[in-house]
Amino acid sequence: MNIGEASAASGVSSKMIRYYEDIGLLRPAARNAAGYRVYSQTNVHELNFVRRARDLGFTIEQIAELVGLWRDSGRASADVKRIAVEHIQVLETKLTEIQEMTAALKHLVSHCHGNHRPDCPIIEELAASGTVSRGVASRSSLLGKGFKNLR
Repeated sequence: MNIGEASAASGVSSKMIRYYEDIGLLRPAARNAAGYRVYSQTNVHELNFVRRARDLGFTIEQIAELVGLWRDSGRASADVKRIAVEHIQVLETKLTEIQEMTAALKHLVSHCHGNHRPDCPIIEELAASGTVSRGVASRSSLLGKGFKNLR
């Protein structure tokens, strides 16, 4: 199958398939006489593995390690579990940060009259230095680290 068909079968865009091949995450597809990529069911199976790992939020580095373990029939499941446990810890940290940002924003929104007047505690808090009201999240967490982690 061609790259478009492999994309449709796996749910991974053609651009990402090329990228994954370029960085060595996936084995390069075979080429036909004209030089076009030709994908097999094995390639699609690997793409599905990568897509599912991405859907769970694993990083490219973690996926590369997982793909390597998947291909290694002598792997120790402890190695796979270690990657998953580390990822859970990262996700739980992000969840906590999101909950803190949400609480801080809810607090600010509850104190904003939302009328025609220019007084706005949201703007005042964003312009201030220090911590966000109620000590829920630090300024750097709200405006920096927290939002960067969401990208």
